[in-house]
Amino acid sequence: MRLFLASYRFGRHGDRFLELAGEPGRVAVIANACDSWPASARKSAVTSELVQLRRVGFTPDEIDLREFVSRPAEFESRLADYPVVWVRGGNTFVLRAQLARSGADAALIRRLSADTLCYAGYSAGACELAPALHGQETTDDPAEVRPTCGVDAPWDGLGLVDRPLVVHLASPTDPDGDSVRLAARYRADRTPHWPLTDDDVLVVHGDRTELAH
Repeated sequence: MRLFLASYRFGRHGDRFLELAGEPGRVAVIANACDSWPASARKSAVTSELVQLRRVGFTPDEIDLREFVSRPAEFESRLADYPVVWVRGGNTFVLRAQLARSGADAALIRRLSADTLCYAGYSAGACELAPALHGQETTDDPAEVRPTCGVDAPWDGLGLVDRPLVVHLASPTDPDGDSVRLAARYRADRTPHWPLTDDDVLVVHGDRTELAH
């Protein structure tokens, strides 16, 4: 399994992403964490991801999970064309709901278990790989799920990492200090977690897990 999990884009470790992904080629971009945003803001967010991936030599295409709701076989067939998936930030709960509605969650787990896919995600795209999403309501609003996705907010993660992540920790992208409060809550509860500033990345490669500062 190959996972590149960041707080903000590549952090300070774009080289580690390239090591996991291999030669630049096609990459599937999933931006559904932004589905509760206004259409213009979502479009701008997608464009920014495509531009920065092209800058490092990749050929990115958005795969919009909303097009595959209740059509998991079609999503899996579409994903088969890509060796790398890039999952951007936004609302962790909205992203998790869209993954479930499209069957993308199961498809990603199968590809990752077979090591035929490299998964790169930041912010919400990283947090949804935890065993559960409890605590993420400190930074993301679960109430956005029902009007956006038509289902209740999910609280289970994909379970591909062993503990929750705290992203944007003490970083400029969290001026209100929500991440600091979440980390303090986990420490008080003695909940193991991965703390990531916007410079840090969590790299999983096979049976090795490394937090790179």
